[in-house]
Amino acid sequence: MSKPHWRPAHAFDLPAIGAIAARIHPDLPESLEVFAEKMRLYPDGCRVLAGDDEIAGYGLSHPWKQHRIPPLGDLLARLPDDADCLYVHDVAILPDFRGGVLRAYIADIEQLARSSGITVLALVSVYATWPLWEHLGFRAVTADAELRAKLASYGKGATYMLRDLAAA
Repeated sequence: MSKPHWRPAHAFDLPAIGAIAARIHPDLPESLEVFAEKMRLYPDGCRVLAGDDEIAGYGLSHPWKQHRIPPLGDLLARLPDDADCLYVHDVAILPDFRGGVLRAYIADIEQLARSSGITVLALVSVYATWPLWEHLGFRAVTADAELRAKLASYGKGATYMLRDLAAA
């Protein structure tokens, strides 16, 4: 069995991405259209964790504005021209394949951000996974009322987090 590796996501990966999302995030459903749009708008930030004959995870990210998280499940329509962060929309990995692969995805995304002149990664930690993200260099941001309202769509315990690449 070969070691799973990250590769670019393609349209034919959408059924596997949807199945993994439904399994890992049953309380945070998103349509395949949302995933497909992210892949169309910013293919460089969309990867799948490929095993021998299956997709074991995915990561979706795109340029965005800090503190302006998109409501979960909404289509973006377009990416902002004045993006100041690379927003990690979702990373989901099947339990049997965890262990180091998240770090590899974040390293890829960090390199992508730097090559695009972006110096901040942003994400919303769900299911109280913030300690995991802290371990990867992200820090929780105190949310104002507008941000708290948007975080509500991400479920209880959602935390907005940033990682400053300039300091790394």
